[in-house]
Amino acid sequence: MLTRPKPLLTPPRATRVAAVEAPPPALASSLIVAGLIVAGLYFGREVLIPIAIAILLSFVLGPLVNLLRKLHFGRFFAVATSVLLTLGVVGALGTLIGVQLADLAGDVPRYRYTIERKVEGLRDSPIGRATDYVSNIGRSMRQPEGEAEKPEPAPADASAPPVKPVLVEVRERQPSPIEMAGTILSPVLHPLATIGIVFIVVLFLLMQREDLRDRMIRLAGSSDLHRTTVAMDDAARRLSRYFLVQLALNASFGVVVGVGLTLIGVPNPVLWGIFSAVMRFVPYIGAVLSAVFPLAIAAAVDPGWSMVIATLILFLVIEPLVGHFIEPMLYGHSTGMSPFAVLVSALFWTWLWGPVGLLLSTPLTVCLVVLGRHVEKLEFLDILFGNRPALTPVENFYQRILADDPEEAQEHADLLLHKCSLPAYYDEVVLKGLELAARDAVRGVLTAKQKTDIRASISELIAEMEERENLVADPCESSPLPGEIPAPWREKGAVLCVAGRSFIDEAACAILAQLLARRGVGTRVVPFSDVARANITNFEPGPARMVCIVSLAISGEPTHLRRLVGRLRRRVSEARVVVGLWQADDDALSDDAQRRAVGADEFVASFRSAVETVLAAATADTPQTRASAAPPRAVSPATVDA
Repeated sequence: MLTRPKPLLTPPRATRVAAVEAPPPALASSLIVAGLIVAGLYFGREVLIPIAIAILLSFVLGPLVNLLRKLHFGRFFAVATSVLLTLGVVGALGTLIGVQLADLAGDVPRYRYTIERKVEGLRDSPIGRATDYVSNIGRSMRQPEGEAEKPEPAPADASAPPVKPVLVEVRERQPSPIEMAGTILSPVLHPLATIGIVFIVVLFLLMQREDLRDRMIRLAGSSDLHRTTVAMDDAARRLSRYFLVQLALNASFGVVVGVGLTLIGVPNPVLWGIFSAVMRFVPYIGAVLSAVFPLAIAAAVDPGWSMVIATLILFLVIEPLVGHFIEPMLYGHSTGMSPFAVLVSALFWTWLWGPVGLLLSTPLTVCLVVLGRHVEKLEFLDILFGNRPALTPVENFYQRILADDPEEAQEHADLLLHKCSLPAYYDEVVLKGLELAARDAVRGVLTAKQKTDIRASISELIAEMEERENLVADPCESSPLPGEIPAPWREKGAVLCVAGRSFIDEAACAILAQLLARRGVGTRVVPFSDVARANITNFEPGPARMVCIVSLAISGEPTHLRRLVGRLRRRVSEARVVVGLWQADDDALSDDAQRRAVGADEFVASFRSAVETVLAAATADTPQTRASAAPPRAVSPATVDA
């Protein structure tokens, strides 16, 4: 006997484990690239922030430029007019904010006096006395028991001559004109430089829009120019419409807040209106922060509390009205982002770029999501941040029954059954999910326990659907039948639902039996073991008038079905045989020769078609049709058990 020689050098266990657990090169390279991108965004924020603002502003100004081009403006004049108009609006708002801030700074001493009086009033109120009582209790608990108060220090000797203080005068050096100009202009130069960079980039983007679009198409993929061009144009149009609507909505919100604060009497209402409009771009906390400063000013101005209450009511009414009614009507939450993605993007961009990143977090992530939906190479962005389900309804159903979670499968079914009928749900979701299970069984990736769990989950789902009454009506169920179902077809076992040899065929038979029972047809589910070759002689068909064979197996079906049909014809000679071989891509029975070789009377590919076939046969079954029907085809034993 030959034995394999042992290796001379065996690597240590730690080395082997490290070699096995080492991440794949593709994952490591992806992590390195992601780290470099984040580092570039962080260290290049001084340049990237103006560029990001310019890109978003170009989406807002794009419709205006197109409108001016339709009015026969040249490209340069259309772009220059749009940019100058925007620059004028920004300058006017900046001037207005500066005037309002100067006015607010002049009234700060008066506000301080009012706040001090309110604090003193709170101290004299029962709440203030209760607070002082609690603080005294805490002070007494911190002082040790029996500790005497420290004696005051003895006064100094009065006979000693007082020490004369030495007067020292400190004079600051007068700053030079250059230093004074730098001190005054330094807080203004950085914002002015940022605004200048933004508008220069906006001008460039609007002038070179088509060239940049072509370059993006080349980067995204030029193999299908038509599809890529349509996708890029659609993405740009959607983003422009969304940002323009959001800007108009937030500006209207600021106008309403300013008018409301003016009627209430809060000082500087224009400033707080602009502030509220800007803060609405911040997700989640923007609406709350926009109300903090007006409430504080109202509390500082009014000696009472009526102005504070009125301001609070204003924000409590306007913000839910805009957020829950007006926004869905205008763009229906068209950000396309999941709530978790909104939160994560806000934290990420705030960490990278500070407060400016918080303002830009949602628009920037919306751009990424839209690109992910239209560019195939960036689809992972839509999967990570989009609000569309990561799995299809079929995949979701199969994953839940595979995880032995019938409760979640039933919850998923409840959601879908609000939009579709029960037969449609069984055909479009359950049947295709069972097909995935059959394919996994053929590949050998399902364990025996998983197969048992899948059968149990399907049985619980079918039982739950049996108890449901408020289901969406199926058009086929509401339509009148060609005729009344005869009494023999209402008997139990009039239609035999025979399961194939796949482990989930019996569950599919139970679904078909449930759908037929809803139409008044008597059914009986027959396991495959009852009609196997070893047990077929003991099988009692009863009052069977039709046999429906349900098979979800993937391979070897024509030969297996031919033998099964032959055995059933020998036992139930007068019944029609219907075969359902339900795979989306199976063409084993597409050939007429193979269909004739199987020997069935009908072939169906869905639960709906199976129900319609049974109902058509039942309503057409009259004494005249039975008398004129041809005698059943003889099947030789050799053909049956070949």
